[in-house]
Amino acid sequence: MDFDRFHIHPCPATGRRCTAKKGGADAQGLGRSRGGLGTKIHAAVDALGMPVRFVLAPGHRGDVIFGKALLDGLRPRHVIADRAYDAEHFHDTILDAGATPVIPPRPGRRRPHACNWRLYRERNLIERFFAKLKQFRRVATRYDKLLVNFRGFVLIAAITIWLK
Repeated sequence: MDFDRFHIHPCPATGRRCTAKKGGADAQGLGRSRGGLGTKIHAAVDALGMPVRFVLAPGHRGDVIFGKALLDGLRPRHVIADRAYDAEHFHDTILDAGATPVIPPRPGRRRPHACNWRLYRERNLIERFFAKLKQFRRVATRYDKLLVNFRGFVLIAAITIWLK
């Protein structure tokens, strides 16, 4: 076993020490989805459409998995998200944070939650933010191999958006 290729860290799920490979798919943050290899950018914006937090993930991972990471430490009054974030555990996370979930139910849901469609219209703020983010060529095309480098340029683009 080559110990130079592994690092030991506490596992977030169990708290025990586990080994994980350095590099590879996790370091690159790439995942195969319908559009090919890509990286998803999960973002939270404030009421003015300014970025507050980012989570970057491989393209094949589901969206709702990273919803809790976006909300940690934030105190929103409403959480507006699309159908991909419609899960019972995420609704509970939003309610525990003292916010109101504004998420349309998935079509096949047995017990759909109510959705304030008038407030849901404000979701265009995140869509407009992503449109601004895509104006930065390096972010839109993702030339960087490693996820940490790509995350850095996403943050630089977000700072630039804040400064404009």
